[in-house]
Amino acid sequence: MKKLVYLLVLSVSFSFAQTDVKGKVKFSAKIENRNSDTLTIYGPNKFKQEIPVNKKGVFETTFEVTDGLHQFTDGAESSMMYLKAGDDLYLTLDTKEFDETILYTGKGSKECNYLAQKALTDEKFEMELEGLLEQEGDVFKAALDKKQKEDLAKLESSNLDERLVAQIKHRIAQEGMMLTQYYNQKAAAKKIEGTLSASFDYENHKGGKTKLEDLRGKYVYIDVWATWCGPCRAEIPHLKKVEEKYHGKNIEFVSISVDTDKDHEKWQKFVVDKELGGIQLFADKNWNSDFIKAFGINSIPRFLLIGPDGKVVKADAARPSSSQLIELLDSLLK
Repeated sequence: MKKLVYLLVLSVSFSFAQTDVKGKVKFSAKIENRNSDTLTIYGPNKFKQEIPVNKKGVFETTFEVTDGLHQFTDGAESSMMYLKAGDDLYLTLDTKEFDETILYTGKGSKECNYLAQKALTDEKFEMELEGLLEQEGDVFKAALDKKQKEDLAKLESSNLDERLVAQIKHRIAQEGMMLTQYYNQKAAAKKIEGTLSASFDYENHKGGKTKLEDLRGKYVYIDVWATWCGPCRAEIPHLKKVEEKYHGKNIEFVSISVDTDKDHEKWQKFVVDKELGGIQLFADKNWNSDFIKAFGINSIPRFLLIGPDGKVVKADAARPSSSQLIELLDSLLK
C-alpha cells in the first residue's frame, strides 16, 4: 500500500492547471548511495529529461521546462517537484532514507521542499490507512477530514507559488474522493465475503472454456487484469513467484483478462511471450461480464480468493507483491 495516495493522484497532478510558461532550469545534486547512474524527470505534455549521475552521485545540468509539477525517479524511488522557469536548484539526498533526506536549496527550493514534506505526511497517513479501512465509515471519514484540513492549513500558510497552491488544492480534493471510493470498494467487498461466489464460463488460452465450478475443491486465487494495465504487468513477476511457491498445493491460480475483443490477439500473444502460468482466461464482455460486475470491479489489478466450497474468502485480496498474501495462503494451505 506504500505511496497509495501518491499513486492515486499522480496523473491528476500532471494534467491539472499546467501553464504554457517555459524557460530554463538549472538543477544540480549530490546523491549518497545512488541507485542508478541516471535520474529521470517526468512532467506535463509527456516531458522526460534523463540526467547522467556520476559515480560520486553528482550532476549539474540545465534544461527547458514548462512550469508545473514534475516527478523525478532514480529507478527505485520517486518524488514530486515543482519546476518553473528561472529556478536554480541544488538537491541532496541519501537513497537509504530517500523521502526523509530530500532537501533542496536555491531558487525554487521552497516549493520542492514543501512537496517532499507532504510526501512524508502522506506516507505517515498511509501507515494508518490499513487500520482505518477496517473501521466504520464515520471513523474513516473523520480521519480523512482531519488530514485534509491539516493539509490545507499547511498549504495556505506556506506562502508558495499561487499556481502550485491551486494544483495542490485540487489534488487534496481528488485525494479525498479517491480514498473514499477506495474505502467504499473495500467495504462492499467485505459484505460478499462468506457468500457463494458468482460464476464465470470464459475462454481458456489453452483451448475450450473454463468455469469456476470446474475448480471446486481447491482454493482459487484470481487476478483480474489487462494487457494495457501497467500496474497489472508489474505484478506478473511476483505472481509467478507465488505460483511457484504453492505449486502442488490445493490452489489454482487464474488470470482473467478484461481486454476488449479488438485486443484478443494481443492477449493471446502476451500470454505466450511473457510465459504466463496458471489458468489464463478471457472475459466474455470485458468490464461488463457478469462475474466482473458481481464483484463491483471498476479498476485493475484486482485480486480475489475463492474457497474450495465456492464461497468468497477475500473479495479484495492482497496483491502477489504483498507479504500479506503469503501470510494468508500459508494459513490456509498448511
